[in-house]
Amino acid sequence: MAPPSNASKPCLAAGCRWGGTEEDRVILFPEGAIKLQGTGRQVLEHCDGQRTFGEIIAELQKQFGDADPGKIRADISIFLEQLQKKRIVDY
Repeated sequence: MAPPSNASKPCLAAGCRWGGTEEDRVILFPEGAIKLQGTGRQVLEHCDGQRTFGEIIAELQKQFGDADPGKIRADISIFLEQLQKKRIVDY
């Protein structure tokens, strides 16, 4: 599967949704659930199908200004690719 492009609009895949409490949010999907914390949760909260991958990267680069922008892009791209392979995210 290809990595997201700048124009891709990542979102939760069909059949997936947020669940749990505000403190313990999880992604519910047909085969189970994934508990997300920290950066992974922040990334997926930006994946609303409205923002492009490029916009999400720009927002997170502002938030994590001390981190290397290239590493942020690469890490988030790999994260979303892994979730797409598990059919949790579409873009």
